[in-house]
Amino acid sequence: MPRAHDVSLILPTYNEREALRTLLPRIREALSPYSAEVLVVDDNSPDGTAGVAADWPAPPDVRVLERPSRLGLASAVTDGLKEADGRVLVVMDADGSHPPESIRALVEPILGGRAEFALGSRHANGGSSPGLVGPRRMLSWGASLLARPLTPVHDPMSGFFAVSREAAFRAPLTPVGYKIALEVLAKCRPYPVVEVPYCFAPRIAGESKLDRGQVGEYLHHLGRLYAWRASRFGRASRTR
Repeated sequence: MPRAHDVSLILPTYNEREALRTLLPRIREALSPYSAEVLVVDDNSPDGTAGVAADWPAPPDVRVLERPSRLGLASAVTDGLKEADGRVLVVMDADGSHPPESIRALVEPILGGRAEFALGSRHANGGSSPGLVGPRRMLSWGASLLARPLTPVHDPMSGFFAVSREAAFRAPLTPVGYKIALEVLAKCRPYPVVEVPYCFAPRIAGESKLDRGQVGEYLHHLGRLYAWRASRFGRASRTR
């Protein structure tokens, strides 16, 4: 069997053709020290995103997982995690808000054995979020407050993270919506966790996919995580 990669980068996409053309050269540079693959998980984008990714020359190895319809970010990331073979699994957005230049800072603590999970944080010392404006800033603040009992990290709403393969599959992942890092932190309980400050930039192209439906999905997701945590606590109490 071929040797597994050091790093697998999961990049969920929907109508991200123009952003991808800008991002892929930056991703190539960020991943250049590693044996790496990029998994573009595309939900049948009508703008030809999958074709742009498929035509991109190696290195790194670029694979496209084409799905038949717009099935959502949560399942795109979990499908990518299952398909990836890297020792470190990185998840980032494809709209340009997550800087590829921060990938190494996320990967190195895990490859070096200093962490199981590295979270790109807008709220850790040195982080910033100029790409988070208006109602999105208030929604992010409120959502973080609701998630605080589940994890002590500063930015549980971040979608930019790296996790060791061992930690990622420690519990079944069944996220609803778009907060995959919160799902991994709450259910897989990786340790140690490091937070890497980064600048959440304005998107390169396209429009925000955040709407009322996704807010409702987040609340549903949060309720499921609290119920899961309560059931685990109840089982632990009964075995004492």
